[in-house]
Amino acid sequence: MRYRVPDLPAAQWQIDDIEVEKSQFITWLCHAPDIDAFSALLEAAKAAHPNASHHCTAYIAGPPGEQTRIGFSDDGEPGGTAGRPMYQVLQGSQLGEVGCVVIRYFGGTKLGTGGLARAYAQAVSHALENLPTRAVIERDAYNLRLSFANEAIARTWCSEQSIPVEQVDYDGNGVQLTIGWPRDQALDLSPLENRLKSTLDVSPVNTPAS
Repeated sequence: MRYRVPDLPAAQWQIDDIEVEKSQFITWLCHAPDIDAFSALLEAAKAAHPNASHHCTAYIAGPPGEQTRIGFSDDGEPGGTAGRPMYQVLQGSQLGEVGCVVIRYFGGTKLGTGGLARAYAQAVSHALENLPTRAVIERDAYNLRLSFANEAIARTWCSEQSIPVEQVDYDGNGVQLTIGWPRDQALDLSPLENRLKSTLDVSPVNTPAS
C-alpha cells in the first residue's frame, strides 16, 4: 500500500488558524505514526494554550482506512460537533499517520451544533491545505543470498529500482542482503537474476521491512 503522511519531524507541528463568528480556531497537525506521537501533540497544544475553551482532537495513527488506532474527542463541546467532523476531514484527505488538535477560544457568539461542526471541519481542512506530505510505501522483507562477487551488482540494481537494502550480513559462504520489496507489487527478481547470470536464493522474512 502506498499513501501520504505529514512530512514533519517528531515533535514538530504545523499550526494554522481561522476565525468564525469571533471565535478563534487554532489547528495543530502532526505526523502520528503511533498514538504516543499524537499524545505529544496534545500535551504541547494544551501547554501552549492552557486557557483555551476547548482542545478538540482527532487522529489516525496508521494508514488510510485504519480501524483500531484512531480516535477523536469533543473536549466539552456538544457531542458530535467537533472530534467527529475533524476525524471525517482527516479520513477524507486519504492521509495516514496524522493527528490534529483544534484549540478554540470562544468569541462570545454561539454557533449552534451545525455551525460548530462546520467550523471544526473547516479549521482542519484549511490547515491541511498547506501541510507538507511525503509518500510511504509499505514493504515486505526478503533475504537474498549472494556470492561476495555479486554483492556490488545486486546493490546497484536495488538502488536503480529504489529498493532499500535494510540489512547486510556476511559469513564464510557469502553475503545476505535483506531488501524491502513494495507490498503492492508481486516479487519479481528475474531482472536481477538476468544481470547476475545466476538464480538467486530468496526467502521471506517474517517481520515486514520498515
